[in-house]
Amino acid sequence: MSIMKQHAQQAKAATALLFKASETNRNDALKAIANSLINDKHQILEANKLDLEEANRSQLSSAMADRLRLTGERIKAIANSVLEIAAQPPVIGEIISTHTRDDGLTIKKQRIPLGTIGMIFESRPNVVIDCSALAIKSGNAIILKGGKEAANTNQQLGELVKSAIAPHIPAESVQIADSCDRNGVATMLTLNEYIDLIIPRGGMSLIDFVSKNSRIPVISHYKGVCHAFVNQDAPADMAQNIIVNSKVQRPGVCNALETLLIHQDWPQDHIIELLTKLNDLGVEIRGDQQVGDLFSKAIPAKEMDWDEEYLDLILSVKIVATLEDAINHIRIYGSNHTETIITTSDTASLSFQQQVDASCIMVNASTRFNDGGQLGLGAELGISTSKLHAYGPMGAREMTAVRFLVEGEGHIRK
Repeated sequence: MSIMKQHAQQAKAATALLFKASETNRNDALKAIANSLINDKHQILEANKLDLEEANRSQLSSAMADRLRLTGERIKAIANSVLEIAAQPPVIGEIISTHTRDDGLTIKKQRIPLGTIGMIFESRPNVVIDCSALAIKSGNAIILKGGKEAANTNQQLGELVKSAIAPHIPAESVQIADSCDRNGVATMLTLNEYIDLIIPRGGMSLIDFVSKNSRIPVISHYKGVCHAFVNQDAPADMAQNIIVNSKVQRPGVCNALETLLIHQDWPQDHIIELLTKLNDLGVEIRGDQQVGDLFSKAIPAKEMDWDEEYLDLILSVKIVATLEDAINHIRIYGSNHTETIITTSDTASLSFQQQVDASCIMVNASTRFNDGGQLGLGAELGISTSKLHAYGPMGAREMTAVRFLVEGEGHIRK
């Protein structure tokens, strides 16, 4: 029997016990994880240092290295997110609706766990903690299969989680698969007898492989080709602040801005000032002909640039004639992740909200807010770019299904 199958069997067996566990026990397990993160910070950083050194030797991309890197502040933020999840209202057993028929038969709808979740991810070791915490809160068992680039950190965090939760809930509720097992992903995708859902987070090659080979339902976290549209009435200072934050604050993440669309009637001096500011901050501008005419430092954009998730200090920029042209561009090149409009017009913002299809639509706000922690979920399992079973950041509530409870007094169907 493969190690991955053993993980799956143990996780499946834990689901029944985890569903019966009290909310207090689940929350106590979460608090224990948060405390262990703070107490074991130095061991975590030492393990992460080994991974970062290997990343440097193997010339890992800057975006991947940034996702891999942990610091004292990042560990503290992860611990705080776990406590935030613990403080959220219960989701398991929640009755979300009730109605009683004329004959007295009562029908309720109740939230229950999905079961066992297989999580496949690259580079980001915080996923071990975030997803363990969300799974525990929602009563699901989880199998975590990280990439080899974070092997030492994943192992350290996995041992921390299992040790912390053991006094409160079954330690088998969280399974940490070997990050260096090249065959682990392929094996996991065949274990539909034990695993109820697969969630891949990583590059397109990983997601494509999972989608094509899984026997288990998949919720994909595809790339984030995120757009911002600056309408003709956009205040210059607001637009500059939002665009700079969306692109520069952390360019190697999926909710960073990748394409900027600007209305042709937005004042040219505003456009030049904005592009100059971005250039001064190290952003490479790849623009269409009109952008090149206005800003000499722009590199001519190629067709492939409009479809690119750079995850770097590179921004494609296009000037469009109308709001409708911006919306059509997003329809063609968007990835259903995050889109924002900057405008003072209620009509324009409403049209943008109604016609653009994305998991999160922003109005006068940075794309960086499409994040489970920022949107009140505490953390996220991932940002789903498909609509079944969830759309957008997946928190504990999105890791549940709804079933019917029917209560009668000897009712029979006539």
